Amino acid sequence: MRYVQEHCTLIYKEEIAKGVFSFTLKAPQIASKTQCGQFVNVLCDPFQLRRPISIGGFDAQAGILRLVFEVRGKGTEWMATLEEGQALDLLGPLGHGFPLLDSGKKAVMIGGGIGTPPLLPLCRHYGRNATVISGFRSASAVILKEDAEAFGARTIVCTDDGSTGFHGFTTQALEEELKNGTYDVVYTCGPKIMMKKVAELAKAHNIRCFVSMEERMACGVGACLGCACKTKTEDGGTAMTRVCMNGPVFEASEVDFE
Repeated sequence: MRYVQEHCTLIYKEEIAKGVFSFTLKAPQIASKTQCGQFVNVLCDPFQLRRPISIGGFDAQAGILRLVFEVRGKGTEWMATLEEGQALDLLGPLGHGFPLLDSGKKAVMIGGGIGTPPLLPLCRHYGRNATVISGFRSASAVILKEDAEAFGARTIVCTDDGSTGFHGFTTQALEEELKNGTYDVVYTCGPKIMMKKVAELAKAHNIRCFVSMEERMACGVGACLGCACKTKTEDGGTAMTRVCMNGPVFEASEVDFE
């Protein structure tokens, strides 16, 4: 079994934007197994179903795990009430993460809102060869810009209202980047409509692209089939594929975004 159940102590908590929290947890067992792009399933008392949260950072040697999440329902609302010193019951690491190229290759990551956190560990791998394009509603919603830059990554922030950075969509900024620079790989996580456009741009420029699918989950281990997404088959048809088991990361060419 690749994943474990672990009771993890919350050692640092911060609200990094309105309704968005960063948790640093002592989780030696899970951290030692984690790869970029994986997630954990969090038990939120008193609810029966766990909540899937992307891993926004990990340090195997220190036994540290970082979770960045937005309050969107009763489960994450409960999580936000936890204080330092309390424990969370986690199941993980789950799913398949991002394939990594040599750290000397140039990578561009495109994140939409709360889809940005799972891209952060990629910045640690690629360092100065990473460019992060992240999109938010406004300046007050921007998260993890300084965190990415701390790893040496170049950052481009896009906002819907133009209150900071590039006034427009992340895909518009990516289009300009691909016109003016050369990249070896594209990674993306966020709204499907954004990832579809990112995949199309990567294909047009003949660049390998990986997408991290965000679907509603229950079990997180492939038993309930509730998180299936549509993927392409070799014979030109489509099939429903479990995101928790076969993803959340897929090669963009595998996913049927229609």
